[in-house]
Amino acid sequence: MTSSRRRVPTGPLTDALADLRAELEVPTAFPPEVEQAAEAAAVRGPRHDRVDATDLPLVTIDPPGSRDLDQAVHVAAEGRGFVVSYAIADVAAFVDQGDPVDEEAWVRGVSRYSPDRVTPLHPRALSEGAASLLPDEDRPAVLWTIRLGADGDIDDVAVRRATVRSRAQLTYAEAQHAIDLGTDPMLVRLSRVGRLRAEREWVRGGVSLALPDQEVHRTDDGTFDLRYRAPRPVEEWNAQISLLTGIAAGTMMADAGIGVLRTLPAPDPDAVQALRQRAWALGLPWPREIPYAAFVRTLDPHEPVEAAMVSLAAVGLRGAGYVAFDGETPDEHRHEALASAYAHVTAPLRRLVDRYGSEIALSLHAGVRPPDWVLQRLDELPKAMARARGRAGALDRAVLDLVEAHVLAPQVGRTFAATVVRTSDRGTDVQLRQPAVTARLVGVELPLGTEVQVRLDAVDPAGRTVVFVPAS
Repeated sequence: MTSSRRRVPTGPLTDALADLRAELEVPTAFPPEVEQAAEAAAVRGPRHDRVDATDLPLVTIDPPGSRDLDQAVHVAAEGRGFVVSYAIADVAAFVDQGDPVDEEAWVRGVSRYSPDRVTPLHPRALSEGAASLLPDEDRPAVLWTIRLGADGDIDDVAVRRATVRSRAQLTYAEAQHAIDLGTDPMLVRLSRVGRLRAEREWVRGGVSLALPDQEVHRTDDGTFDLRYRAPRPVEEWNAQISLLTGIAAGTMMADAGIGVLRTLPAPDPDAVQALRQRAWALGLPWPREIPYAAFVRTLDPHEPVEAAMVSLAAVGLRGAGYVAFDGETPDEHRHEALASAYAHVTAPLRRLVDRYGSEIALSLHAGVRPPDWVLQRLDELPKAMARARGRAGALDRAVLDLVEAHVLAPQVGRTFAATVVRTSDRGTDVQLRQPAVTARLVGVELPLGTEVQVRLDAVDPAGRTVVFVPAS
């Protein structure tokens, strides 16, 4: 009997991934002058005056093997509340406006990820070297100090340039294990703050959708497969620290009338009404007095019918973008999934906009105008980031299509168990249990949440397409 999870050797798929990147014009290397400028900056070392915070016992928490470490965290108790220290890589300590590294970063916009390689925003001399918050190394950072009350609300925010020294580079598995055993008091405090911040999100009316996470996985034996990944709780708690910092930065910018914010509009009323009708059709009562966010938080993505509703509810959270302003905060400036103003400031090694957001926050906290190099290109950031995220999204989708086709190619004719997760005039989308594939049945109408059997009818690895049909 054929296994439902098929692994693809890296050889053919690695070649196909290289062809895909060429098709999408993903850079293969940095121009020599960019590499040289980065190496010179790394040798020169960081600029700017900064306080010595190397006594702060920070740690990083990232996927295994990560080298581009943007963030390091420490959580201390203070009375009934907490003090969150969050160190962010200070890329501006190495990069000047208009220098080769800066200009190339504007071309790339973001780091792009494939299963077999990273296409970084900055040369590795910086992104995995001098600017990365690697353990046991003195590194320049933008250090956020955020005091929280016992309920998790923000009481005070400070941000300054500092020299920091991470004590350890932890994986999510290592951090989760330490929290579960209670062996690391700091990480236990991190989990408490993460839970409190998730609760505050709910109180504000924010909503986080637990969508199924389809992941291309490279195994230790040199093969690829597809998996549905269940994030560990520590990943959500750690993400809440990043969101906390982004909310602190966004609030500063919105209050001051200058900045660049990550925005998301409120769900369209007509779309919400359509979702209400779908919910009732699925047998999920949604009383009119219950708002969108409150209803979505009741859904369990592990139940097939509710997982279908979660997938549908994601339609209500579309239209994310950036808005830059200087002088007056625009009316549409909030990120409605977070129910707050929000700025990207925590991943400057991987996103261009974060370098600018960090500099604005530093200036606002110091009571001065941001430097000219920020103001001169502030208005360009939203379009530059939209282009960059569009290119990254196109690569992500194409990679999934490619790996799906290669994983499924030997299994034509096989029947798979699946669940109907979405319907539209273009067909019915089903989510296979294994492998981790979402497929479309063209010309087929089935009720949401239905458990079905589908047959793999055809695969075209070169065209990155698969065709499923109902098994009966």
